[in-house]
Amino acid sequence: MSNINTEIVSKRKEYLSWNQYFMELAILSSKRSKDPNSQVGACIVNNDNKILGIGYNGLPKGMNDDMFNWSRTNDYLDSKYPFVCHAEMNAILNSNHILNLKNTTIYTTLYPCNECTKLIIQSGIKKVIYLEHKYPQINCFKASEKMLGIKILKFSL
Repeated sequence: MSNINTEIVSKRKEYLSWNQYFMELAILSSKRSKDPNSQVGACIVNNDNKILGIGYNGLPKGMNDDMFNWSRTNDYLDSKYPFVCHAEMNAILNSNHILNLKNTTIYTTLYPCNECTKLIIQSGIKKVIYLEHKYPQINCFKASEKMLGIKILKFSL
């Protein structure tokens, strides 16, 4: 006779929700950024909770980030602003499904700027879940608010 354990064990109770999981992936991705001021991450998922794309803010491929001026305050062409690719852009471009992002959700650690908002809308993403909105008074973020006819939600646990 064998001793078979018939005790029923319940599942763990303290696991991440899907929203927590995807926002944590966006946060983890942001840690790849070399920007000394703003580290932003993004994660795109479909309705089946499959990850389609992930990204962080950084320079375009091939640009040397060791010899780059990461300044925020210098003259425009001597600052990071015209050169850095935002996390949302990289998540969209890194997606294996770039031609089919319709009805997906993007999790981002920072409220998207107007340029990223245009990419989000054009790519078919239907929902934005963001962690922080640091600069609501800046025009590029005000423009985003005007454009975002899609669902945008502040992340909450």
